[in-house]
Amino acid sequence: MRAIVVTDQAAGNAGMRLTERPEPQAAINDVVVQVHASGFVGTELSWPSTWTDRLDRDRTPSIPGHELAGVVTALGYGTTGLSVGQRVFGLADWYRDGTLAEYVAIEARNLAPLPGDVDFTVGASLPISGLTAWQGLFEHGRFQAGQSVLVHGAAGAVGSMVTQLAREAGAYVIGTGRAADRQKAFDFGAQDFVDLENDVLEDVGGIDLVFDVIGGDIGNRSARLVRSGGTLVSIVGPAGARPADGLAVDFVVESDRFQLSEIVQRVRDGRLRTNIGNVTTLDDAIAGCKPAKRISGKTVIRVRP
Repeated sequence: MRAIVVTDQAAGNAGMRLTERPEPQAAINDVVVQVHASGFVGTELSWPSTWTDRLDRDRTPSIPGHELAGVVTALGYGTTGLSVGQRVFGLADWYRDGTLAEYVAIEARNLAPLPGDVDFTVGASLPISGLTAWQGLFEHGRFQAGQSVLVHGAAGAVGSMVTQLAREAGAYVIGTGRAADRQKAFDFGAQDFVDLENDVLEDVGGIDLVFDVIGGDIGNRSARLVRSGGTLVSIVGPAGARPADGLAVDFVVESDRFQLSEIVQRVRDGRLRTNIGNVTTLDDAIAGCKPAKRISGKTVIRVRP
């Protein structure tokens, strides 16, 4: 099968190669999926899991990509809940070969059915952004209706999902980003916006929940905005500063079939819009994964026409 592989961590995205790899086999509780579309996160090649296994052993050449939409072609021993020929989407294990390939072996529990009226490109754009937003808001952030939510990077792939889910759940949403992101953040449902290059972040006052996708100085300043009993949620590692009288939580997103189903249902009925920034083919994936200009939405690779 054709796949994108990486072998040299120091080379970063420049070390990506399109080559032939053996088709994967389904282990116990696995399925093999013929990948129709794959999502890609620009920071993947800086993640330790791209290069080593859980025992810190080198696992290159490895295949990046962790989001997929496709069709089940084989079931491993003991696999239940899915069937050959079924359309699925989901989030692949961080430490296994990924989805920038024509086929992937993946644990069945990491997949959810993809309804027939949802395009594979849309399905592949949802897992990381949708699950990160869902888990950050409702599990780690303990969001309750009527609270205020500050969403950093509100025009980005994750931030736009956070904005929409928070608004639907009854939040007052303040988005942040660059000046050029203002209208896009409003289009996704933000009710106010802070231009991080020209506005004063601290002017927003006390916030119940800050969702941080930036970290660094912005994350540290955001901690001071959290009102008593509030929460700072980070997806970029432990916060450098903590709220004076609140919680600071950092987490790594996990696959969840129920949450995936809830997310895709919201897409189907129009409550949730995807934020796709760049779509390319597997032949052009290497260039698509290192675009010459900043793209604020999800990069999706169409593996099959």
